[in-house]
Amino acid sequence: MKLGARFFGIGKSSRTAWRHPLVDLGANVSLDHHVQQAQIAEAGKFDFIFMADSPYIDGSSTPSVLNRLEPLTILSAVAAVTRKIGLVGTVTTSFSEPYTVARQFASLDHISGGRAGWNVVTTGLEGAARNYGRTEHLPHDVRYRLAEEHLQVVRGLWDSWEDDAFVGDKATGRFYDPAKLHELNHKGEFFAVQGPLNIARSRQGQPVIFQAGGSESGRNLAARSASAIYTTPETLEEAQDFYKDMKRRVADSGRSPDDLLIFPGISQIAGHTEEEARRKYREVAGDIAIEEALLQIQHKFPSVRFADYPLDEPFPDIGDDGSNGYRSLTDRIKRVAKRESLTLRETALRFGTPDDTFVGSAIQVADTMQEWFEQGAADGFLVGSAHPDGLAYFVERVIPILRQRNLFRSEYEHDTLRGNLGLAFPENRYSKARVGR
Repeated sequence: MKLGARFFGIGKSSRTAWRHPLVDLGANVSLDHHVQQAQIAEAGKFDFIFMADSPYIDGSSTPSVLNRLEPLTILSAVAAVTRKIGLVGTVTTSFSEPYTVARQFASLDHISGGRAGWNVVTTGLEGAARNYGRTEHLPHDVRYRLAEEHLQVVRGLWDSWEDDAFVGDKATGRFYDPAKLHELNHKGEFFAVQGPLNIARSRQGQPVIFQAGGSESGRNLAARSASAIYTTPETLEEAQDFYKDMKRRVADSGRSPDDLLIFPGISQIAGHTEEEARRKYREVAGDIAIEEALLQIQHKFPSVRFADYPLDEPFPDIGDDGSNGYRSLTDRIKRVAKRESLTLRETALRFGTPDDTFVGSAIQVADTMQEWFEQGAADGFLVGSAHPDGLAYFVERVIPILRQRNLFRSEYEHDTLRGNLGLAFPENRYSKARVGR
């Protein structure tokens, strides 16, 4: 199986996780903290670390996002003190220019020796538009059309230089072969970009594309264009359904199902015993106040005032609430609440509290991961932890069990992210056309 590590700094498992005694309140903006976590993950031979991002906050946002570093900046710093682990960061297509994004990730790819990955998102937070000179967020379907074109442009720019374009012949003064430099000259619905990009391809050809959208549009984008996708299922059955659906979509798009790796995100807490793990879970989940739980889901439904609804009556039938943000998550909340006949209080607490599917002894956590992996629910996992010492404990206790079962590597196979994930090297489009392949 493949493994990514997600860092939460002061804690993202709940709105109160930052109050745990072991949490360093400066972790979100600490280089030392990120370096330490990255080196722990690399010692465990994780495939990559992942840095999330969002371009909007307000006073009621989850504490973990109020003060944190921009992903590409910290990943570039971490690249200097790691050697093999992949470095995946989030950048939105809705509020960025393709040429700039292409340069940023190509730079990270060179700095790291071919270990960069881009998590492509369209941004679910509607308020982000007001930080970029817009009065409202683009409609959901428009955002995904824009994202697809944005990604096409970035990939085209990454191929500006063929891999052997830089001759560097000092005797003749020939620095590069002009026949192997290419303008993109893209003109589309959203972007007009001439190119070429002023940086060559890296050892892995292009950064690896990750995607994190569960809506119809998000799934289709990943099926056509991504090499990995994140998902957040609650049950094995839900994970299996997502896995089958995505592999089918990939095949329907003309690619091999193996071209897309599926990473359920898990919030694990492993202990020496199940009792110890449950104690740790209670420490971070605690008895979250209903007010905090409501705030946790309110951000996903900005057009709905949950304070106007009775807490102990069925979750309100808000139908199409007009949500233009986290479409897959809001649909899921409504679906689960209806299926299980949850009240508003129960729904808020359910989605405002860390999931406990991967909470237990180290053997129990490994058992659950093995079951999901072998039962067609995952190609790997994006491993987070609801507890401050969770990553270190996972590497110390769970990883050895996975290795004993021949489920995870003991050493890195390659120096690049693409190589360690088992993904094919992307041949430069112009070189491919030159030889007629």
